[in-house]
Amino acid sequence: MSAPAATPIFVPGENCRPAWLAAPASYDASDTQLQILGKPVMERWETPYMHALAAAATSRGGRVLEVGFGMAIAATKVQEAAIDEHWIIECNDGVFQRLQDWAQQQPHKVVPLKGLWEEVAPTLPDGHFDGILYDTYPLSEETWHTHQFNFIRAHAFRLLKTGGILTYCNLTSWGELMKSKYSNITTMFQETQVPALLEAGFRRENIHTQVMELVPPADCRYYAFPQMITPLVTKH
Repeated sequence: MSAPAATPIFVPGENCRPAWLAAPASYDASDTQLQILGKPVMERWETPYMHALAAAATSRGGRVLEVGFGMAIAATKVQEAAIDEHWIIECNDGVFQRLQDWAQQQPHKVVPLKGLWEEVAPTLPDGHFDGILYDTYPLSEETWHTHQFNFIRAHAFRLLKTGGILTYCNLTSWGELMKSKYSNITTMFQETQVPALLEAGFRRENIHTQVMELVPPADCRYYAFPQMITPLVTKH
C-alpha cells in the first residue's frame, strides 16, 4: 500500500472545526507548505493551477470574492488582474493575520473578512460579485467531499452578478477521487460536481472546464494525479 493510502487525510468521524480557527498556521521556513492541525492545507507546487483559478475568477474584472486565503498564491495573481475590489474570507487567525499584512501591499482594494464562510457569506449582498474563487480546506471527514457544494448551493449563484463567473476546487477531495474511483478527471467532474452546480441554479451549457498537466511532488499527501481541472461556471 502506498504511503498516501496508508495515511488518509481524515479518519472516520474526525472534526477539526472546533479547533481550526485558533490553531497555529504552520508555514514552513521556505514558505512552500502550509499545515494546520497537521493537515496539508496548501503547497506551492499548486501555483500554476492556482493561477488558472485566479484567471477564471478575474476574467470579468470588477469585484472578486475569494473564499480561503492560504498562502496567497491565487490572491496575488488576482491582484495582477484588472479588477476593482478583492474581497477575501478567511477563518484561521494566523492565516488572517498574514492576509491583513499582505493586503497593505496590494495595488487593488482588499476587503478582508474574518470568519467561517458559513458566518460571513450570508451577510454579503446578492449580485455583488463579478467573480468568485472558492478554495477552502475541508474541516471534517463528513464534509471532506461536499463542503464546496454547501457554499455553491447556498451562496455562489445569488452572490454573482448576471454574467459573473464561479471557479472553485476541492483538491483534498478530488485527489482522493482520482486515486480511488476515477482515471479521467473530466468524467470525475461531470459525475461528482455538475449535479450540485445544476441544483444551485447554473445551467449545463454554462458549465465549462479546462484541464492542465501538472505533476505533484511524490511526497504530496493529498494529490497524485498528473492533471488538474479548472471549472468556469457562468451565471445566466
